[in-house]
Amino acid sequence: MTHRTERLLSVGALARVEGEGALHLAVRDGEVEDVRLQIYEPPRYFEALLRGRRYTEPPDLTSRICGICPVAYQMSACRAVEDACGVVVDGQLALLRRLLYCGEWIESHTLHIYLLHAPDFLRLPDALALARTDPALLQRGLRLKKAGNEIVETLGGRAIHPVNVRLGGFHRLPAHAELDHLATVLRQARTDAEDTLGWVAGFDFPPLTVRHELLALTEPDGYAIDSGTPTGAPAGSFPVRDFEQRVREHQVPHSTALHATLDGRPHLTGPLARWNLGSEGLPAEVRALAAEAGLGPRCDNPFRSIVVRAAEVLWAVTEAQRIIEGYEPPPAPAVPVRPRAGSGFGATEAPRGLLYHRYDLDEAGIVQRAVIVPPTAQNQSAIEADLRAFVQPRLHLDDAELTRRCEQAIRNYDPCISCAAHFLTLTVDRR
Repeated sequence: MTHRTERLLSVGALARVEGEGALHLAVRDGEVEDVRLQIYEPPRYFEALLRGRRYTEPPDLTSRICGICPVAYQMSACRAVEDACGVVVDGQLALLRRLLYCGEWIESHTLHIYLLHAPDFLRLPDALALARTDPALLQRGLRLKKAGNEIVETLGGRAIHPVNVRLGGFHRLPAHAELDHLATVLRQARTDAEDTLGWVAGFDFPPLTVRHELLALTEPDGYAIDSGTPTGAPAGSFPVRDFEQRVREHQVPHSTALHATLDGRPHLTGPLARWNLGSEGLPAEVRALAAEAGLGPRCDNPFRSIVVRAAEVLWAVTEAQRIIEGYEPPPAPAVPVRPRAGSGFGATEAPRGLLYHRYDLDEAGIVQRAVIVPPTAQNQSAIEADLRAFVQPRLHLDDAELTRRCEQAIRNYDPCISCAAHFLTLTVDRR
């Protein structure tokens, strides 16, 4: 720092979904004047690419949007197209989809916790340093992530970009021997998940309070993941089909990604929103262990989102165990889904937050329009606001330390792997 009244921090590499972006932070007379999360990755045009495709194609095509959470895109696409075609998938097929989704939550959250975010709290430069300082700790994380990968591979056909998902269900049902193997894997995963929750609870969490609108799916008798009702705080609940009337996207000059508002106000989706709106739906044993880790019914500090993610991993492991224990093979791997003209709406909870899809089909089942609203885009305005609040009392820090703190703060939201791993290159222009 100097006596000069202006300070510009220009951070040259951030990102969207496995993409690229930057952070611009301007200070004048001791006040944070401007914060811009600059997404500069070229648009990928998935919504335009889907137009003219057959109704059976969105689940496979949209899974390529993200290599870390392809199941979220598949499940949201399936729900939306099936809604347009008047089909509801329930019973054991719905539970198998939920099991597949649990696998993605386990592997994605664990990747974030151990490889991307924990090094910040441990004052380590990266996961390689963690491997050198405590190899057993990192081995536990990799073992837990592998358990999630095995679920996705068993149900989805492969661990990345699953190929076994189809409208109405699956191409192939899992054999009992495969589920028995997963049950064995999950017994160790349960121990690893409990230990992970206790471990991250001991981190030092910088003070910061979220004051945004929250948005997440909720269910009356459980914790929402693959289905539910969009619920805002304090906006209330609304049908999935009303999503585009309540959540409005808009372009900002500094980003190629759209920003979004809930009823005209910035909102936050993801672990903190899910926890604050739906934690009462968790099993009592998970709530009790979360309470021991310092999580009450509300969590308003984004830095403690790593603890919420660990609690969600524990829940996903226990939910996967429950589904496998009660599994009875359905009569067929899928129910018929025939095309018809209409619009369909679907939403699920990706690890990073609520993911919405809409498809308009003609009578032959050809996609006329597609709308996809990912959680990272919804969170951008909230991230900017939180960075402003976080940086203001820390302007006394030198550039290197302030950059490190900004990296850690952005990783609270796990925008995605390429942007959360090592993204900030700092240039300071003082005038």
